[in-house]
Amino acid sequence: MTPPHQPAADFPRERTAIVTGAASARGIGQAIAHRLAAEGWSIAILDLDEDASQEVAARIQDTHGVACLGVGVDISDRNAVLSAVENVSRSLPQLVGLVNNAGVSSPVPFLEVTEDEWRRVIAVNLHGTFHVTQAAAKIMAAKGIGRIVNISSTSAERGGGVYGLAAYSASKAALLGFARTLARELGPYGVTANSVAPGSIDTDIMGGPLSDERKAVLLRELPVGRIGTVRDVAAVVSFLLSEDAGYLTGVTYDVNGGSHIA
Repeated sequence: MTPPHQPAADFPRERTAIVTGAASARGIGQAIAHRLAAEGWSIAILDLDEDASQEVAARIQDTHGVACLGVGVDISDRNAVLSAVENVSRSLPQLVGLVNNAGVSSPVPFLEVTEDEWRRVIAVNLHGTFHVTQAAAKIMAAKGIGRIVNISSTSAERGGGVYGLAAYSASKAALLGFARTLARELGPYGVTANSVAPGSIDTDIMGGPLSDERKAVLLRELPVGRIGTVRDVAAVVSFLLSEDAGYLTGVTYDVNGGSHIA
């Protein structure tokens, strides 16, 4: 596909965002989906749990009055992803946004990581993100407008140390480089690509609900004096997908309460 060599197309009033891994009740993805729906986006949820995906989509549609679709899909399966994205494109308004949120963690130390564990994490966090992004980006590029956000992690920047260790940190670091490459290659098509790197956010990917003891340990590194919430991340993602963020691409937003400077 040859770049159009012209400014990005107008930002559509009726538009759809795909959010992967958004079926978890306490997850970042579902918070992002609700935030975007409240701002008028139609939402497509792609998650391994088909029943939960459809239930969440129905709830978002009832709550915010926008069209929603829940699709059960294993994003590590390329053919399944192609079918799911085609379904989204056919069923909902123009695809403009993609939030690559789906991921699995791995608290296994490097010297103990098996090849199977390494491949399990990479298959979802990296290969899965590639599959969804390529399918969605082709649609965005053809229309001349798009917003892609990769959900990485502070573990990618500091080398673990929160919950996810070697395999998780490596996969999330790869997403940062992937987004920057997308920014260069897709910019001429009117598509931006950015990353958000959450720090200590109270979600189940941290190994379950945080106990008071674990919170106390985490708070030692947080100048803001509190653990992050899914709403903190959703707010930044919402901005990066907005029309106002059209001059931002290839950047990483650290949503970590200042842990890098503590």
